[in-house]
Amino acid sequence: MFQEPAQRRSKNREKGTPITKPINVTRDVSRSFLITKVLPAIVAKWPREARGETIWIQQDNARTHIEPNDEAFRLAVQQTGLDIRIFNQPPNSPDLNILDLGFFASLQSKTFLTQSKNMDDLIQNVQREFSSYDESKIRNVFLTLQGCMIEVMKKGGGNGYKIPHMNKDALEAAGMLPNSLSVDPELYHAVLQQLAIA
Repeated sequence: MFQEPAQRRSKNREKGTPITKPINVTRDVSRSFLITKVLPAIVAKWPREARGETIWIQQDNARTHIEPNDEAFRLAVQQTGLDIRIFNQPPNSPDLNILDLGFFASLQSKTFLTQSKNMDDLIQNVQREFSSYDESKIRNVFLTLQGCMIEVMKKGGGNGYKIPHMNKDALEAAGMLPNSLSVDPELYHAVLQQLAIA
């Protein structure tokens, strides 16, 4: 986003009033955002006791995203002292993108309930929904992701399945919502065997 003065007067604003405009996202813009926004946010918030762990940034396969081995990104990561890596989600698997699967969809549905007259209103509404987002719901999204991964395993890597529902709200109310899902050992070994063949 960037601001520029309005070229002419309208019923909503005077000529010269700053208006917010969207920018075209290119690979350079994506790289710049990762280096100047995402990396500093990770460094600021990552727990000290987890500093030795690998941090994975998952992105979809959009042409504007940087390659996992992008040199400028790698050099910027070196400056952080953390092990941060990028990987692309498997093709044609939107259910394995945690942000699309739950978080963005949830924010989007809440933002659609608000009225936005212009880009600034939309940005403000999204930021308000983000700030008030119930963090406990993130656990539910990760459980759905795990369920999708299990279904993908059952389909031999395919995506011909329905997103599993486990009545998480009722389980949470009863204090029985698990932190993670378990995988049938036979399925796990079958997948390992399939990967060894491939």
